[in-house]
Amino acid sequence: IWTGLTLDCAMNKHKPWIETSYHGVITENMDTVLLDPPLVALDKDAPVPYAVSFELLYLKKKKTWEICAFKIHGQEAPFEAVVLNRTSGEGVLRARGHVDCELQKEYTFVIQAYDCGAGANGAGWKKSHKAVVHIQVDDVNEFAPVFRESVYHATLTEAKIYDSILQVEAWDQDCSPQYSQICNYEIATPDTPFAIDRNGNIRNTERLSYDKQQHYKIMVTAYDCGQKRAADSVPVHIDVKPVCKPGWQGWNKRVDYEPGTGSKQLFPKMHLETCGGPLSSVRVMVELQTSHIGKGCDRETYSEKSLQKLCGAASGSTDLLPAPSVATNWTASLLTDSGRDSDLIFRFDGRQAANVPDRVVPQNLTDQFTIATWMKHGPSPGLRAEKETLLCNSDKTEMNRHHYSLYVHNCRLVFLLRRDFTQMDTFRPAEFHWKLDQICDKEWHYYVINVEFPTVTLFVDGMTYEPYLVTDDWPIHPSQIDVQLTVGACWQGRSMTTEVRGLAYFRGSLSGLTIRPGKIETQKVISCLQACKEGLDINSLESLGKGIKFHFNPAQSVLVMEGEDLESVNMALTKVSYINSRQFPTPGLRKLHISTTVQCFGEDTCISIPDIKAVVMVLPPSEPRITITGVERLVQLADDFTTPAGVVLFKDIRIISTVTKTDADFTAEVIDGFNQEPTASHRLGVLEVMHNLDYCDVLVIGEELNPEEESLEIHHSSLIGKHLDATNSTSGISVYGVDSMLHYEQAIRQVRYRNWRPAGLLERKFRLSCSELNGRYTSNEFNLEVSVVHSSEAVEHVNHMVAQPQYMRPVHHPLMVHTLNSNHNSGTPPAATVVIVMCIAALVVIVVLGIYRIHTTNQDGSKSDEDGGKEAEMDWDDSTLTITVNPMENIDAAQKEDEAREEELEEEEDEDEDELAGENSSADSEDSGEEEETEAHNIKGKLEWDHHTTLQY
Repeated sequence: IWTGLTLDCAMNKHKPWIETSYHGVITENMDTVLLDPPLVALDKDAPVPYAVSFELLYLKKKKTWEICAFKIHGQEAPFEAVVLNRTSGEGVLRARGHVDCELQKEYTFVIQAYDCGAGANGAGWKKSHKAVVHIQVDDVNEFAPVFRESVYHATLTEAKIYDSILQVEAWDQDCSPQYSQICNYEIATPDTPFAIDRNGNIRNTERLSYDKQQHYKIMVTAYDCGQKRAADSVPVHIDVKPVCKPGWQGWNKRVDYEPGTGSKQLFPKMHLETCGGPLSSVRVMVELQTSHIGKGCDRETYSEKSLQKLCGAASGSTDLLPAPSVATNWTASLLTDSGRDSDLIFRFDGRQAANVPDRVVPQNLTDQFTIATWMKHGPSPGLRAEKETLLCNSDKTEMNRHHYSLYVHNCRLVFLLRRDFTQMDTFRPAEFHWKLDQICDKEWHYYVINVEFPTVTLFVDGMTYEPYLVTDDWPIHPSQIDVQLTVGACWQGRSMTTEVRGLAYFRGSLSGLTIRPGKIETQKVISCLQACKEGLDINSLESLGKGIKFHFNPAQSVLVMEGEDLESVNMALTKVSYINSRQFPTPGLRKLHISTTVQCFGEDTCISIPDIKAVVMVLPPSEPRITITGVERLVQLADDFTTPAGVVLFKDIRIISTVTKTDADFTAEVIDGFNQEPTASHRLGVLEVMHNLDYCDVLVIGEELNPEEESLEIHHSSLIGKHLDATNSTSGISVYGVDSMLHYEQAIRQVRYRNWRPAGLLERKFRLSCSELNGRYTSNEFNLEVSVVHSSEAVEHVNHMVAQPQYMRPVHHPLMVHTLNSNHNSGTPPAATVVIVMCIAALVVIVVLGIYRIHTTNQDGSKSDEDGGKEAEMDWDDSTLTITVNPMENIDAAQKEDEAREEELEEEEDEDEDELAGENSSADSEDSGEEEETEAHNIKGKLEWDHHTTLQY
């Protein structure tokens, strides 16, 4: 037993042996590791070959020198070592799972070998020393290149060759340099003027032209070093821009302006391109050109009288160039240009002139007066030395003296004023000369000459100008020769037998020529009269910054901006806007002109910025429809017209204005899931608007008023507190001035008609019409018919027949009452009604006299039977009554038809009812003393109207 134990212990006395280090390689997605050197463990306990002994026999039986296992220690390596042959000690290293190079490229761990010792379950096994194992994971080209951007953009300038326009870049997820590096790029789009190198730099192969093609799109792909191509090519967009030229960019050639929207930005995205040059200052001038609109810009086109009233000018001015009419016919022969926004303009071509009637001309100008006019004038080729007269007051006959005149000579404005010897007898100023560019620039300007003799001041567009030359002259000798005021020329009177002819004709355009004696205009009024309603504006002045300087001209048609910082100037230009304060502006184009001056450091100018031109399109406004409504028929007693108050004609007048949306659309209405047909009720239709009026005319239809018998009047108190005035004539009355429709309503309701001799008056007709903007928008013509009733009793009966039954009461003469109403309802004219009334009255008298004679005859023929005679006297022949009343069988229908028309007159007629009834009662009582009239009155009592019976009949 002892000997056996000794042998057992002595036989496994050596440890297994392995190499001290190993290096291995494994390909990702594979499981076998190739080790260098191979994994082999040796044990010295192995027997010597061919040796025969008890020990050999024992070892062969126990096999303690065999290798039973390899164990890996550390880092939780995903590998395992497997013994392939216990005897030879060969082993293999394998992956226990998926090995991914992209996750980990290398592994290091420790391995040991164990022999097959005597103990069970490894007890007593001997283990080798620890060997270090280094394993490298070999990469597989499993990923394709991917570009870092989904799309690339680049911009190049035309006519230039670039070494590199832009660089594209791709990458690969593989772990090894062989497969993760991008070795090549390629343009996949054929026939393009571009190339790409191995580093992804794109260049152009030829000079590109902006005019030929402004944009290119190419597709680029990439290859890794394993020649794996990118799965998706990337698009590259290349824009070709023109050669850099300094100038404004980002502006629109046309800007639309909607009326009533306030200010509109003109250049919200505009900026100045300077091509990178350093600048010291930028100066920009924006000019709004409106010379083709009206009289130089969009101004209010009211009449001169209305504008003067609106601006608070002194009253008493005379319009020397009014619109042609019956009362102002001296301008009828002149050429007019009134097609622009109802702005009245007279054109003179050197052959026309207008003689102002003596009744219009102010007779005494005094030492203070004002002459004002709009003028558009240019030089006349070949006629530079000739005078062109705007206004001239000269002798009609015998002599050629000019008392005062205004003319243009050699593009100079000259005002001549010769005083009479009755006013002064000394050498005094007589001619005043002004030399201005505006006189011959072919543009509209507003000229005002204020005379405070001997001082004369000229205002042009609100700016003051003193004369550069003043010449003196002697006063004019007094004479009895009449003078002639002429517009457009100066008339020369030679003798009583020589025809008067005109000289120094004017060539140009005039408008609003007025003269006001006794007063001069103030600067404030002059500025108001010529003010433009459109111009340039700046939104938010506070945001311009301290470095920006700006300046407007008086008309706000020119804006100058200046600054040192380019970005500040660009920001300031975006604030420039167009504004038009008129409710109904003149539609059409307005030109914009922008000029720019740039200065560089140490230089006057460095780069040239081209001017730009744009337009503002003012869209047509929604045209208003002015409507006048009210009672169109008026019936009044004749006595009402003779009272001092007269008759109010337009007591219930209403003036409204509406617009229709031109862009309103019909929309379908959805009800219970079904589309209904569009209807007009769904449309954005008529909208009521508020605006001003500038005049309302009440004209007489038919014969003009006879000043000795009748008149149209409006009390001055009706105009107090309003911008209104009124003039009247035999043709009617005109209320004028720029004011609201409400104020015009209130004024028109006070227009009264008086006639202090209405005996022969049967009816009068009047027509009312109103205007906005000097006739640009006019109302409907509202006609009023006034009927005059001369019989108060008939009027009373008319009133009660058209009233409701509960207000009816018994009256005398039913036949006359019925006839009046039946004729009225059938549309019989008022004159015919009066004739019928008179005929009916005569018929009633004849009937009464006939009855009286029959009664007298019956008394003479039957004196013996007095009672029977009395009975005959009191009896009434029913058949006769039936024949007389028969025309009233349609009274029910007549009453219904007349009720609506007479309802408005009911209240006034009810007030007169008691008075008329009282007068009739008094007349009856006063005549009751005479026997014949008493008999007639009794008979009338028998004929008394039964209200209920008549309606049933």
